[in-house]
Amino acid sequence: MASSPDVIVIGAGVLGLCTAAELAARGHAVTVIDPGGPNASSIAAGMIAPALESLSEDLTASRAALLKRARDLWPVFAESQGLKLLREGADWRGPEAEAAVARLCLLGFDAQLNPDGLTTPEDWRVEVAPALKALARTSGLAMVRGQVARLAGDARRWRVELGDGRVWFSATVVLATGAGEPVPGLPSSVAACVSAITPIRGQLTFVATATPRRVVRDPGVYAAPCEGGVVIGATMEPGRRDLEPDPDEAVRQVEAGLALLEVTGDAGPTRVGIRGATADGLPLAGPSGEPGLHLALAPRRNGWLMGPLVARITADGIEGRTPMADAAALDPLRFA
Repeated sequence: MASSPDVIVIGAGVLGLCTAAELAARGHAVTVIDPGGPNASSIAAGMIAPALESLSEDLTASRAALLKRARDLWPVFAESQGLKLLREGADWRGPEAEAAVARLCLLGFDAQLNPDGLTTPEDWRVEVAPALKALARTSGLAMVRGQVARLAGDARRWRVELGDGRVWFSATVVLATGAGEPVPGLPSSVAACVSAITPIRGQLTFVATATPRRVVRDPGVYAAPCEGGVVIGATMEPGRRDLEPDPDEAVRQVEAGLALLEVTGDAGPTRVGIRGATADGLPLAGPSGEPGLHLALAPRRNGWLMGPLVARITADGIEGRTPMADAAALDPLRFA
């Protein structure tokens, strides 16, 4: 069996699906190949949080502005893809709330003191499972379940071979494999770029409890609303790829999250995902330097925030459009 779509996207996390949906909306026939099952994007809280990420990570003004511009692409993207964007804001209950408000305002974010800390309207979210399903059902996008075993390319096209022998051909391939190991057959320069991505293990737990009005965070934990309760997370453990939940860490997280909310609850499943991160913490988005091969990788813990921006930059690169201003910050060749 062989098929020849306009674009093949390898990986169905948020960056891969956002890119595929953007390309399909532009009229391309897109095939997304993914082995299925949980990935880092599905094991996430769906936060689109430029303000509190900037605060908690002590980001520079220029990096905070980049995250804010990425967030600002979401309303149009969500409407075009039929996604529900929850613009609830977020609460911060960390120390020195007045200083935190001043810091956010200096970075260009709106924030106000409240009796427990601060509230910002700048941070939004999506419900992860419905959003991934909606993106996967985009018109013009075909989903294929399978593990890519090998890539091979020449000046005209790429050959994508699955482990079960199925083969696809396309002039354009987008590598959106998260923190995964390099796909066999990648050109050495691209394989080296992928190998340089740091895996970061993240663990979160569902807790059945009263659902808060919005995300609540402090420096060590977050509690994000979901159906029937909250998800409490998440660890950041660089260099780890193991997926077995740590029960002691789950207990610590849940206790901290419930204390943050000042409620009780019943802990449910604990899930682990492996994120990917570059040396500067920004994704790789755009042409790889190899003809027809593009990257949409490694958003650290901001995959949902960066999805539409990565999608636009990658799609523009595929179509040969003039790069948008933020493309340089995400250029896969910036570390070369």
